Amino acid sequence: MAPRIVLTSGEPAGVGPDLCLAIAARTLSCELVCLADAALLAERARQLGLAVELQPYRPEAPCPHQPGRLIVEHHALAAPCTPGRLEVRNARYVTALLERACAGALGAEFAAIVTAPVHKGVINDAGVPFTGHTEFFAERTGASPVMMLATGTLRVALATTHLPLARVSAAITRESLCATLAILDHDLRRWWGLARPRLGVCGLNPHAGEGGHLGDEEIRVIGPAIAALRERGLEVSGPLPADTVFVPRVLAHYDAVLAMYHDQGLPVIKHAGFDSAVNVTLGLPILRTSVDHGTALELAGTGRAEPGSLVAALELAVELAKRRGP
Repeated sequence: MAPRIVLTSGEPAGVGPDLCLAIAARTLSCELVCLADAALLAERARQLGLAVELQPYRPEAPCPHQPGRLIVEHHALAAPCTPGRLEVRNARYVTALLERACAGALGAEFAAIVTAPVHKGVINDAGVPFTGHTEFFAERTGASPVMMLATGTLRVALATTHLPLARVSAAITRESLCATLAILDHDLRRWWGLARPRLGVCGLNPHAGEGGHLGDEEIRVIGPAIAALRERGLEVSGPLPADTVFVPRVLAHYDAVLAMYHDQGLPVIKHAGFDSAVNVTLGLPILRTSVDHGTALELAGTGRAEPGSLVAALELAVELAKRRGP
């Protein structure tokens, strides 16, 4: 049977609802369930001139996707929504969608979660501490997450995620690096079927510290963590200068690269495939993929939002769900 995938529609004032409606027109090899306010989707479809048939979700009745139809589990907005205008009263609606998706995935109702973008600022303004999807699902599942973005054969994972740059060095420890790289190795084997993943590890400092002259984290922390993992049989290399590891002839030696912080790795992946990159949360007991972009409030309701990243996220979720290992 086609896997049942749940799609959270994200920030209602952003492009999430637009993308959910756009993807409904496509041929998909899954059963797709969208969590959203059905009236919001109907109004946004009218604004965009899209002919999408919305049908209510019935868990007991499998319903493979048909182009032009979207199965929706209705969750009511707390306040009216205008495209492009954030409304703090709807922040808890957004997190409720994530709670529902997570519970369904943990209970095996859904084979995978695909998330449309949310707006972290308005969620925090509503008094709900929220760092990001990665941390949200980690807390709900009691797992240690690893954020990885992929486009084609390029895979970039992060040693730290949504942290101010001033806190990155202190957050990187031998223990945290060993745990992150072990998860990366395990899930590349599990989800991508790689028998022996080749992992490249970036240094934190320019030129990977230049032998200690530009910082010593590579000597004190990163290098020893790599050595410990190599003793355990993992194929890990580094610390590598981040300004050269992504050169194609160097990158060809690795199945994935671990960057030390958010803006060391993400600019590379977004340059390589902004419209096709997928955010995958590794280390969870559930499968979750996402778009690699934000809410794009200025595009909401205009018809100019590109669904490429969401299409890629959904296609990867279906592929990995079918390939799921122990």
